[in-house]
Amino acid sequence: MKTKTVWDLYAQDIRRFILSKVKDAAIADDLLQETFIKVHVKLDSLKDDRKIKAWVFSIARYTVIDYFRQNNLRHPIEEKDIVEEHTNSEHTREDCLRGIIKALPQKYRSPLILADIQGLKQAQISERLDLPLPTVKSQIQRARKLVAQGFVECCDFKVNEAGYLIGELQEKENCKICN
Repeated sequence: MKTKTVWDLYAQDIRRFILSKVKDAAIADDLLQETFIKVHVKLDSLKDDRKIKAWVFSIARYTVIDYFRQNNLRHPIEEKDIVEEHTNSEHTREDCLRGIIKALPQKYRSPLILADIQGLKQAQISERLDLPLPTVKSQIQRARKLVAQGFVECCDFKVNEAGYLIGELQEKENCKICN
């Protein structure tokens, strides 16, 4: 697939998505161009053309996040940021993880997303959420434990002696979180 084809198929949707985040048409246009530069450079690395839409939206999402970080702006955390379009009919660990994160209480979900998905330092999260650093640290630790517990409850994983999750995914129809 060529970049022009990807542009023709998804540019308008990507621009709307970016504009919904930055609320400024000129910035949205700049970020759209930046997104498609990345698409053009990395297009050869995409192994499955059926996943192109999710891949392009993922690039756009990270481009927007980078914009907010570089400009020290507050990026709104939304459910859409952790639940992306999923067209694969196969049941995966990511399916379970999305469901588990969505089920977390907000006070744990926000710090976890900022730390483990958006990659912010705990001190930055403390500032952004206007919480004391020890509170943020404990909320992130608690969220991680809840995620591990979610896998235990969801697909009957076990925690081994070293503290790592082990096990096999259940079939989707037997999964308590994804079904």
